[in-house]
Amino acid sequence: MAAVLVLLMIALPAIAGKNWRSEGNSKATKAEACVAPVPEMRRNHMEMIQHQRDLTVHQGIRKTDNSLHGCIDCHANIDDAGKHIPVNAPGQFCSGCHNYVAASLDCFSCHATVPK
Repeated sequence: MAAVLVLLMIALPAIAGKNWRSEGNSKATKAEACVAPVPEMRRNHMEMIQHQRDLTVHQGIRKTDNSLHGCIDCHANIDDAGKHIPVNAPGQFCSGCHNYVAASLDCFSCHATVPK
C-alpha cells in the first residue's frame, strides 16, 4: 500500500501539470496565449465565464474574449472530415480537465459544444 501511495505522489504532479490547451489542432494549439495565463485560467475560468454571462444578461454587453463562445471557438478541435469535435466529447478540451478533477460539466446542457 505504501508503494502505491509513493507512486501516486510521484505521478500525480506530472499529470496535473499537463497542458490540455496544446493538444489537437484547435486554434488554441497555435495561439501564443489565452485571454489569461494558463495557471490563472485553470483556477479562474469559471469566474471569468460567469462574469461575462452577468455582463451579457444584465447589461447587454456582448464580447467574446471571456465568453463561453470564445472558449469554444478557440479550443474545439477539428476531425479528419473537417468538422469541429464537441469540446465536451471524451478526451477533448473541456471534458479532459473536468473529468480529471471530477468537476461537473453542465454548461453544455444549454450551450453549443462547437463553434457556430
